[in-house]
Amino acid sequence: MRKHTSGRFADLHIHTNYSDSTDSPQHVVSLASECGLSAISITDHDTIDGLPEASLAGAEMGVEVIAGVELSSEYGKKDIHILGYFFDLNNSPLVNSLHGMQIARIDRMKKMVNKLSDLGVKDLIYEDVASRLRSDAVGRLHLAQLLVEKKAVPNLQAAFDQYLSEGGSAYFPKFKQTPFEAIKLIKDSGGIAVMAHPMITQRDELIPEMVRSGLDGLEAYYPNCSMEVANFYVGLAAKHGLIVTGGSDAHGKGKTSTYIGKAYVDYASVEEMKVRCGR
Repeated sequence: MRKHTSGRFADLHIHTNYSDSTDSPQHVVSLASECGLSAISITDHDTIDGLPEASLAGAEMGVEVIAGVELSSEYGKKDIHILGYFFDLNNSPLVNSLHGMQIARIDRMKKMVNKLSDLGVKDLIYEDVASRLRSDAVGRLHLAQLLVEKKAVPNLQAAFDQYLSEGGSAYFPKFKQTPFEAIKLIKDSGGIAVMAHPMITQRDELIPEMVRSGLDGLEAYYPNCSMEVANFYVGLAAKHGLIVTGGSDAHGKGKTSTYIGKAYVDYASVEEMKVRCGR
């Protein structure tokens, strides 16, 4: 793990075991403290349930924990994830909508489990999938992990290829909102909206319309991407007057290609975000 010995840095894209990571919020904060990060954001998928635990640990360890979330959205059959930061945690449109998103996740997962049972996968029940995380933000990765453990498939990729990806025999579509709707939810809740990993999403042509919808930033710094790619998105952010953010997208042992602090930004980006949302 890289140790930051000077300056102030922030990793603004981290998951916990309240969504699809193996790390608890407290362990996430501990790792951030060990590698010298001044601030982190917990950005679990469609849930903020891990934030209280992380905030408490942050206060104890001297790490600023920024309220965050990663919202799922889709446009033209392409997944586009929108990160939200500094939103109102009390009875805001975003917080109220997250409950409905989690109900949709549960319903989708139950349909997938039932379909897999119909296809001959034995001893598979929804409760076994749900027990893998500490919130209701259950996702396909949790089901894929269970399929591997039950030896229904040899590995995670096979689980997605055969069953869980679009076109797979147990696939069901997820809760759908457009990125523009996700941005509006965040903005209406007083927050900052950032397009997650645009270099992975590869829908740059949508950025001008997202800016018109209120997009505040681009995640230019992302693990395992070259400086050439990062600089391209830094330039694109400058062109549209957007904040540059970055983060590791760490998932604990669930994503071995990255770790907390592998990608980060200068704390100046956090300060810019606070100014923009009136903090």
